[in-house]
Amino acid sequence: MKLRILNFLPVALAGLFIGSTASAQTTTSAEPMRSWSVGVNAGVLTPLSPLGGKNDFSNNKSNFGYGLYIKKQFTPYFSLRLDGVRGKLKGDNSEPFESGLVNNSSVSAFDTQLSYSGTLSAVVNMFNIDMFKKENALQLYASAGAGLAGYQPTITTGNVTREYAPDQTISELIIPVGVGAKFRLSDAVNFDLGWTVNFVDGDNLDGVYRGGNDKYNYAYAGLEFALGKGKQLAFHNPVAATYDEALAAKNTANALKSDLDAQKAENAKLRTEMNDLLKDTDGDGVADKLDKCAGTPAGTVVDGSGCPLKVPAPQVTERVIVTEADRKVVADAIKNLEFDLGKSTIRSKSYATLNRVAALLMEKNFSLKLAGHTDNTGSDALNLGLSKDRAESVKAYLVSQGANASRIEATGYGEAQPIATNNTAAGRQQNRRVEFTLY
Repeated sequence: MKLRILNFLPVALAGLFIGSTASAQTTTSAEPMRSWSVGVNAGVLTPLSPLGGKNDFSNNKSNFGYGLYIKKQFTPYFSLRLDGVRGKLKGDNSEPFESGLVNNSSVSAFDTQLSYSGTLSAVVNMFNIDMFKKENALQLYASAGAGLAGYQPTITTGNVTREYAPDQTISELIIPVGVGAKFRLSDAVNFDLGWTVNFVDGDNLDGVYRGGNDKYNYAYAGLEFALGKGKQLAFHNPVAATYDEALAAKNTANALKSDLDAQKAENAKLRTEMNDLLKDTDGDGVADKLDKCAGTPAGTVVDGSGCPLKVPAPQVTERVIVTEADRKVVADAIKNLEFDLGKSTIRSKSYATLNRVAALLMEKNFSLKLAGHTDNTGSDALNLGLSKDRAESVKAYLVSQGANASRIEATGYGEAQPIATNNTAAGRQQNRRVEFTLY
């Protein structure tokens, strides 16, 4: 297979950029993160694997190797890394195997020039050292991938040294598997220690064919340079960030609970004041604050000031007729009716139109039903009480102006009968109302 590394690089780079686009569509961040980086390294190349297997030479030597890579970090735990490594692999049979056996192969030594190796690997950050730090200084990782290696073995047989494949660079598939540790020196620079075992899909790396697959390892140290602005995504700890967000949410919830408790206390105070305002000890329909004749016997018909009527109220036998003019008086009163925010206290601007309603009730002896309504802000119980209190407040005012309390019915419905949506401010304003019904 005579593929060159230049044929492999475009495919690998395309994989990196496609993965970057997919990550951008699924990952958001509150601050910019450095996700691209480049690295350079140097170390030792050795034509064997400590993971086991059969070695073709009894004395494998360590030689200088160097490399560079480009990496794209997709999440704090996963990245793709494109590596290129060059160097030399050497070995001979000048010493016996560790078992004491002597290698009697006709090939006594080899010298392989690793012209190139290009691999694309998936890198997994195994864990953050401190789960409560949003950004760590040490990261352990493991990697695995695939790629191509091109090499030229030179072998020694007896006293003759020759090229294994004259004028030819052998290209073979390799499978790299590695581990490493990375130390963050700054937001832009990391110190990288790594070790990779490369499994070759062939048995000609050392110029000796024995029916197995060759392998070599590369132990290195180097520097990684993070590109862009912001913190490094590889050292970002989402667990700690989530923990901090949870603490902030808890503090916000505690603050909201304090506000809610204060509002509940204020509502209780308002309810007490309203009960005092509407308190009717003798049950004649006139509040104590407006009752000029306290302690009237039960069942006594009283006037608007709470005093017994000297003449029994006339019985209305004729048909009650409500005219358009009557309805306009009531409509004006509804339109101009306003209360203090969150209370049942009637504002003074509403008095004029309410006075006309009181005069109408006395003039035509109408009966009146008052129905209080609220929007859905607040609890059901609070809204029901407020609507009832507002209807009673209107009744108390009309009675204070001379209307017959026995002909006025005040009822509260809370938020149960909206006439508009509660999802907008305008709709909630329409739902906060007191309806007047003449009959």
